[in-house]
Amino acid sequence: MRLYQDQPSGTVPQLRALRRNATETEKRLLRALRGAFPERKWRFQAPVGPYRVDFLCFAERLIIEVDGGQHAEAVEYDARRTRFIESEGYRVLRFWNNDVLENADGVIAQISLSLWEREGARSAKPSGKGEGRQSQAASRSPSPRAAARLAPLPKGEEL
Repeated sequence: MRLYQDQPSGTVPQLRALRRNATETEKRLLRALRGAFPERKWRFQAPVGPYRVDFLCFAERLIIEVDGGQHAEAVEYDARRTRFIESEGYRVLRFWNNDVLENADGVIAQISLSLWEREGARSAKPSGKGEGRQSQAASRSPSPRAAARLAPLPKGEEL
């Protein structure tokens, strides 16, 4: 899929400006995503139809939006936007700025859970390829750092 095909004039400079002027919340989440899921490619500020999305992972058909206070006033617009994006085959996860800033580990855990749920749905479908599906699923597991966040050791135990 070509991201910029049929995009209005000025889309590329607009997205470049959004990337250059990223908020601290967006920068922090991008670093966390790339650190926790290094095997996945994360696009930052990408077009999807007439809309711009904060984070996009094509392979997982996943979009992550980070919402600030202005989104509390734009509920109807956000709902319409989410419906369009979902109609294009993507899943949308939304997080508030303060969640990313104050609980980045929890946000990454929620994203990881969403990725695992999707992986479970894919592996539940018969592939007709025998063991190939299991090895593919193993290659998509979260990084050891992300896995450690999901399953902390009981108090007093160390690695």
